Parts: sequence; structure tokens; C-alpha cells
Amino acid sequence: MKDFALGAVLISIGIAVFIGTIFGLIAGWQYMRVWIAETGGKAEYAQAEQNRRIVILEAEANNESATQNAQATIKIETAKATAEIERAKGVAEANRIIGDSLKGNEAYLRYLYINGLTQGSGQIIYVPTEAGLPILEAGKR
Repeated sequence: MKDFALGAVLISIGIAVFIGTIFGLIAGWQYMRVWIAETGGKAEYAQAEQNRRIVILEAEANNESATQNAQATIKIETAKATAEIERAKGVAEANRIIGDSLKGNEAYLRYLYINGLTQGSGQIIYVPTEAGLPILEAGKR
């Protein structure tokens, strides 16, 4: 009978250990699920943070590129404007020289007028005249 009692005690202990292991696994599984969820959440947060940094860096790069393009455009347009101003100064100086050379030179202007009429391509040009002479400057008088 001793053997039977010892066997019953061992079976009872085995059943208790088995039931304890089951309950331990169930409780452990609950903690494990919480840990897995927490770890997954940390990984998702880190990924979202990295994606945000990438978007910020791309926006900064695009902004810098646009700024450099705008500055290059400004330099080009400034150079074009400067060249146009210099060209206009040259034209103005040429016009001043031509105008100064023609002042008081009525005979030369008449020569150019007559030469233009004779060298014309058959076109009729109406020139206002007074006493047969062209009126070159109406406001002189």
C-alpha cells in the first residue's frame, strides 16, 4: 500500500506541476503578447520618425535647389539687363553724334533727300514741302 500511496502522491504532484505549467504558460503568454505589441509599436514609431526625417531632408534639398535656380536666373537676367543698358547707351551716343553732325548742315540733308528720291525703287513718297523745299523741322519757326 505504501507503493500505491507513493504513486498517488507522485501522480498528484505531476498533475499539479502540469496544471501549474499550463497556468504559467497562459500567464506568460499574456505578458509575451504585451511585450511583442510594445516592441512592434517601438519599431513602427522609429520607422515613422525616419520617414519624417527623410521628407524633411527632401524638402530642404528641394528648397535649396529652387533657391539656387532663382539666384542663377537673377544673375542671368541682371547680366541681360546690364547688356541692354550698355547697348542703349551706345545707340544713344551714336544718335547724338549723328544728330550733332547734321545740325546746321541743310545742304547735306537736301542732298540725301534728292539722292533718296533718285535712288528710290519707283515708290511714291509724299513729303510735305513749303516753296518746293521739304519741311524738315516744322517747329523751327
